[in-house]
Amino acid sequence: GLPKEKIYFVGNVMIDTLLANKAQADQSPILNELRLSPQQYALLTLHRPSNVDERETFLRILDALGEIQTQLPIVFPVHPRTQKCIDALGLTHRIAALTNLRLIEPLGYVDFLKLLAEAKLVLTDSGGIQEETTILKVPCLTLRETTERPITVQQGTNVVVGTNPA
Repeated sequence: GLPKEKIYFVGNVMIDTLLANKAQADQSPILNELRLSPQQYALLTLHRPSNVDERETFLRILDALGEIQTQLPIVFPVHPRTQKCIDALGLTHRIAALTNLRLIEPLGYVDFLKLLAEAKLVLTDSGGIQEETTILKVPCLTLRETTERPITVQQGTNVVVGTNPA
């Protein structure tokens, strides 16, 4: 093996990036632009093939979102890949019926970081966002059966909820 003096602990590049951009994100006008107040919305990201390529899975997620959006507006920056699936699977009308689910264009990093930091709740299938919400202390529900970021669950900021609406 390597001698100990050749091994360096360097941290997490993604979290270093978040911390380096946090002050700039705090100044982002995105909440005003979207007419949102801190802690008064949920943020959703959805892009994994296992969630958006399968019509049945996507519909189960939409059922759950349908319930959540009756209690809390959900802001959904739509990944281009996810938009293609929405169109291809014929889910446009189903999504339009969820009047408190707001689809928006994808955002730049700083604006997205502001939305993430001020959300009451984050719903995601992204591994990176599970880590970011842990650092930001924002509750996260992971829409997958497993996570490759188990530390986020141990820290108590993330719950892996799967794709069953219940």
